[in-house]
Amino acid sequence: MRKLLIILNVPVDDLNMEEALDRLESFIEVGRKTGKTHQVATVNADFAVKALHDPELRYLLQESDMATADGMPLVWGARLLGVPLKDRVTGADMVPALAERAAQKGYSFYLLGAAPGVADRAGKILQERYPGLKIAGVCSPPYSSILEMDRSILDDIKAANPDVLLVAFGNPKQEKWIGMYGRELGVPVMIGIGGTLDFIAGETKRAPEWMQRIGMEWSYRLLQEPRRLWRRYVVDLTSFGSFFIRQWWAMRKGPPPSPLLPTVGSVIVGGTGVIAVNGKLTLDNHTDFLAKGQEILAETPFLIVNLAQATFVDSSGLGALVGLAKQARDVNGKLWLAAVPDTVKQTMALMRLDRYFEIVDDVEAGFGAHEQRQAQNGLETAVHTQGDWYIIKMPRRLDAATVPEVTETCTAVLKEHSYVVLDCTGLAFLTSAGLAMLAQFHRQAEEKGGILRVAGCSDDVMRVIQMTRFDRMLTLFDNVTGAVTAASELKV
Repeated sequence: MRKLLIILNVPVDDLNMEEALDRLESFIEVGRKTGKTHQVATVNADFAVKALHDPELRYLLQESDMATADGMPLVWGARLLGVPLKDRVTGADMVPALAERAAQKGYSFYLLGAAPGVADRAGKILQERYPGLKIAGVCSPPYSSILEMDRSILDDIKAANPDVLLVAFGNPKQEKWIGMYGRELGVPVMIGIGGTLDFIAGETKRAPEWMQRIGMEWSYRLLQEPRRLWRRYVVDLTSFGSFFIRQWWAMRKGPPPSPLLPTVGSVIVGGTGVIAVNGKLTLDNHTDFLAKGQEILAETPFLIVNLAQATFVDSSGLGALVGLAKQARDVNGKLWLAAVPDTVKQTMALMRLDRYFEIVDDVEAGFGAHEQRQAQNGLETAVHTQGDWYIIKMPRRLDAATVPEVTETCTAVLKEHSYVVLDCTGLAFLTSAGLAMLAQFHRQAEEKGGILRVAGCSDDVMRVIQMTRFDRMLTLFDNVTGAVTAASELKV
């Protein structure tokens, strides 16, 4: 059973090193049998701070299959929130431990990233330490953006067919790269490992163990690279600390103890499961909640969580909701939160989770959303016309999982029609895979002499577009009506 808690806006798995290795091993075995891929992140304070301002990174971390606590601030934060983590699991410790297990089990590694020569040396050192370890390939590509990276790298990784892909591009590039290309590569386990290869190859020295134990490893690294790291650490300390205080205060504002014990009830009606939470959803009862949620998801991938009688949800309760939502999507299902109290909504908004979840007014609305999805055969992309214009409604998530469906729809429309508006009103999450698709169809429309407009982007979606400077390429409008009107005038 996956146990998550939320720190700032990032889910962190509550596990120790041995449990992390066991889960990675299960990921590899599942991936070998089914082709399923798993993205793993080693999260520190810098990740959490960047995710506050980078919606794509935040989404990828929330959707990761495992996220370990790499930094001591996360461990300390969990204790202060009253949901202590079992242990700190760093990438620098996990990679050698996984290499040892891989040598025993016959798993293979592919090392991607780091400076020229570093990955190669790191691979040889790991093979010396752990005889029998298979290094399927090594590549240190020249610097480029995610969207401009040479696709021959992907071909090489596919040909090598590794069990584990270690990506050392640094955060957030490595997480976004895995999010964009992971499904295409089909590697069972892909881990963003930051500077771990530099540690293994001896390019960078780790702090003494006593400094690691007391959480002062950051100061050792700062002394090694003061010019590069001082600004990052100042920003991280300030941003992490100030936001964490807000989370701590929100978590401390739970209602006073009730004489009634919190309860969790569940039922399945017409192919949709319903869980009702009465009272608090916290560390004390989230295990029971998770067990019932997973029991339902084993029978149907559609789940409604009724929070009408919920009085408080702590970091572990939020983590349980995130975990079940991720589990439902992994089997092409969906989770809805129904009748969310205002106090819980405020906490979700603070943690940047209000857009992550699909929230409906009540349980009946959740059933209605499921029925509508069934009527559409599970497809979220829809097309309608407005005058001479074809309006393509984007799905809630435009990522590597949904891009194939949207690409098929857009290709068919652009083949027959030159004037298209992409309606992003319902689009909550946009990733690099979605950006590449937008760039592709922008080029196709231009080559055809047509017009492509993008309308109705939320603040988070607009932020992703602006961070990649795609606002200089795409023509953006506040709403579909404005896009059609302006485009019609241009057409005339």
